Amino acid sequence: MLGLTASPTTSTLQSACFGETNLIRLFANSQTQRRTIYSSPCSFKFCSVKVTSSFCSIKAMAAARDQSPSSGNKQVLISLSDKKDLAFLGNGLQELGYTIVSTGGTATALEGAGVAVTKVEQLTLFPEMLDGRVKTLHPNIHGGILARRDKKHHMEALDKHGIGTFDIVVVNLYPFYDKVTSAGGIEFEDGIENIDIGGPAMIRAAAKNHKDVLVVVDSQDYPALLEFLKGNQDDQQFRKKLAWKAFQHVASYDSAVAEWLWKQTSDDKFPPSLTVPLSLKSSLRYGENPHQKAAFYVDKSLAEVNGGGIATAIQHHGKEMSYNNYLDADAAWNCVTEFRHPTCVVVKHTNPCGVASRDDILEAYRLAVQADPVSAFGGIVAFNIEVDEALAREIREFRSPTDGETRMFYEIVVAPKYTPKGLEILRGKSKTLRILEAKKNERGKLSLRQVGGGWLAQDSDDLTPEENQFKVVSEKASQESELRDAEFAWLCAKHVKSNAIVIAKNNCMLGMGSGQPNRRESLRIALKKAGDEVKGAALASDAFFPFAWNDAVEEACQSGIGVIAEPGGSIRDGDAIDCCNKYGVSLVFTNVRHFRH
Repeated sequence: MLGLTASPTTSTLQSACFGETNLIRLFANSQTQRRTIYSSPCSFKFCSVKVTSSFCSIKAMAAARDQSPSSGNKQVLISLSDKKDLAFLGNGLQELGYTIVSTGGTATALEGAGVAVTKVEQLTLFPEMLDGRVKTLHPNIHGGILARRDKKHHMEALDKHGIGTFDIVVVNLYPFYDKVTSAGGIEFEDGIENIDIGGPAMIRAAAKNHKDVLVVVDSQDYPALLEFLKGNQDDQQFRKKLAWKAFQHVASYDSAVAEWLWKQTSDDKFPPSLTVPLSLKSSLRYGENPHQKAAFYVDKSLAEVNGGGIATAIQHHGKEMSYNNYLDADAAWNCVTEFRHPTCVVVKHTNPCGVASRDDILEAYRLAVQADPVSAFGGIVAFNIEVDEALAREIREFRSPTDGETRMFYEIVVAPKYTPKGLEILRGKSKTLRILEAKKNERGKLSLRQVGGGWLAQDSDDLTPEENQFKVVSEKASQESELRDAEFAWLCAKHVKSNAIVIAKNNCMLGMGSGQPNRRESLRIALKKAGDEVKGAALASDAFFPFAWNDAVEEACQSGIGVIAEPGGSIRDGDAIDCCNKYGVSLVFTNVRHFRH
């Protein structure tokens, strides 16, 4: 049967079909079936005729106009994949006198909740087809959404074709995002079939015509919608806000489809065009400074799903996170999770000022604080193992090494998990202490950074000492313990702002210099913090030394450093080698630079 639109104006269907001229016959290949379309000046537009053998059987897909939508009815179109709170919405709309038009599973769910439903095919007079690809892509739907009520010819066109208007459109989309990020992945064809077509079309249509049509894409907006309707308001700001949300919803959806398709077609991390969908997590009290407004967004890119990091951390206790808290917590967490052994990292202003690895995490914590107790006070403490009762108690009670009396104060403690007792004890340290539980940042992410008018994109710096080729270039060979110290210092230096110098021994940071315009000043700061412990320690530099004699390399050698680790690559590398040979210091080239600006 050929399904076409029907909307008779007379009660006699037969006269509407057979009482006029302009008969057009379309013959099917089969001798048993003929498809006939009758065109008539009357308002009956089409009917379906099936001829079998010697008689005609006419079956109309719609009844009279009074059963069809009219512009006088209040109508809402609902088509949902996520049916959360659907019964609440349906019953609320029905109580307000709305006729509800719906599709497939949504209609079934509404009927199950006792809500009267008109099915979409009763309006389109066309069945769902192509495995559900075509349901609502029809003039009887989109005409009712897009028609402007203030345009006379729009309304006349609807009336001519027997199309009713929609006052509300409630739609959400196929769960493409969840499907393509599900465990085990998804076949390409399954991914394609989960790309919604009709849903975005209806959302965009309603959002474009928001002056006349309310569009809702989020179940959290159902209560506000019903309250708005009960008040019989005409608040254009409310309509505009819903329209914005609708377009943003579709834009985020399309960005996920584009990201997924790019990964199916190219190994290049840097596509010609890039959209990053961000979702507001919280409004912040202020930015880096009190006069700056700020907010925190979560990256909803497919690449970030289950990717770990501070953005998805659980906050168990304490004041709300601030702009600077997020930056510092991120720096501490990214640093501590790179160490294989139980490790504590203390961060201040995004720089690790104390790092220690020990089998005994209590000792590691004490050593990390002792590296720079002045900086550690008011800093962020991070651990790469579970915080249990003993560690929590040590954090709560530990006294500052500067006077042995003042309890150490911290803004944040972050760890992969906490025992119930450990969490209870930490909560008792301070009402303001922020306690975060985070997952390790996955490797291989894209790193984005904003500059005026643009963004820089690069691979994340995931290299660890185990992946570096440490090459001894001096006459003095490094002992095994010295190499281990060099690797530890090198990993610490990776997380210190350039120009970065780190001095370490026995898996413990002794001192660091960061962010200085010249490497020699960073060295002097690190040496001052390390004090007498510098003798025989390892020194790591995030980049090569441009000068050696009467400069940083010679100064380090004269201070008693036992081994220096640097990338190499300077035109004066020979000078650095000669200087280390003169003072009997082992020099190791890592062949990898770790700038951090």
